[in-house]
Amino acid sequence: MQKDELFYRLALSRVEGIGPIKFKRICELTPSIADIFTKSVKQIKMQFGLPDAVAKNIKSFEDFDRIEQELKFAEKNHIQILDQADTCYPTRLKHCIDSPAILFYKGQADLNADKMIAIIGTRACTEYGRKKCEEIVEELKTYQVQIVSGLAYGIDAIAHKSAVKNQIPTIGVVAHGLDDMYPVAHKSLASEMLLQGGLLSEYFSKTRADKGNFPARNRIVAGLTDATLIIETDRKGGSMITAEIAYSYNREVFCLPGRTIDAKSQGCNYLIQNLKAQMFSNAADIAKSMGWVQKSKAKPIQKQLFLELNENEQCIVDLLKDVEELHIDEFYTKSNLHSSSLASAILSLEMQNIIVVKPGKRVSLVF
Repeated sequence: MQKDELFYRLALSRVEGIGPIKFKRICELTPSIADIFTKSVKQIKMQFGLPDAVAKNIKSFEDFDRIEQELKFAEKNHIQILDQADTCYPTRLKHCIDSPAILFYKGQADLNADKMIAIIGTRACTEYGRKKCEEIVEELKTYQVQIVSGLAYGIDAIAHKSAVKNQIPTIGVVAHGLDDMYPVAHKSLASEMLLQGGLLSEYFSKTRADKGNFPARNRIVAGLTDATLIIETDRKGGSMITAEIAYSYNREVFCLPGRTIDAKSQGCNYLIQNLKAQMFSNAADIAKSMGWVQKSKAKPIQKQLFLELNENEQCIVDLLKDVEELHIDEFYTKSNLHSSSLASAILSLEMQNIIVVKPGKRVSLVF
């Protein structure tokens, strides 16, 4: 993306009244965001179907100096600025309805890694929760996952620290700009994470960690990953919000069960009881449910077995012939099919018993 276009996309994201959904719609309706700032209020309203107040906010936007400052800050601090036209933007997150218009990323980890797991939980965890979190992270190393969390006190920090200790890439999603660190006590941990993992935010520099930013941060944690693991949580709190968001995104949710008398297990037990989460006790449970268990190499698929497939169906089969499985989101980038065409082709192949869609949205050939 040319710098001029990125400049105006950043500007549009700063306009009052332009949230993620409106931002996406505008990007779909014009090849150049720069043009929108040259249009009249009437033209903006007509072309993009925006309310009068939002159209006026676009036309009157003047804070372009702030955009220049942010670009300079990002360049100086080796921060990638990603919008949804960028190939490095997380594919899993892109397909969530409220995915961020802009992301700021610093680090080494791949935001589109094959296996991404969120590990979250209460800030005031028990000794049981701490030990189980450390055990599970260590066990997950076998499956070559990347671990995502929110760099908060408690389970989040334990998950990140355990990942660093076991040399597992780990990404911290923060609720403020990347010029700061909240809580301050985790500044050293964040620096360690950058060596192999990364830090991710949707906020411009100089944005403080206000209370309202945390629920928004939680949707990124849920949308960035294949599954969310909850170690301990009360019946209310940020972890429960993240679990509900992950569930709404059709992502897998796993909960570590606890005794009914333990307050820090009430949320996990509730989610399991209400069929919004699967119970797990170790990484093997997760791997089995997600379809990560190693199998013998499948025999080559003979193309002539599927002579009646249409072009879209054959495209899906061809992508799966040389791999054990693919995440369903990977088909969007590798097939170039429209979402409705892709969904139709996958459903048809599944009904013909040619492919199987496993938990965690992993797709493989039946034969």
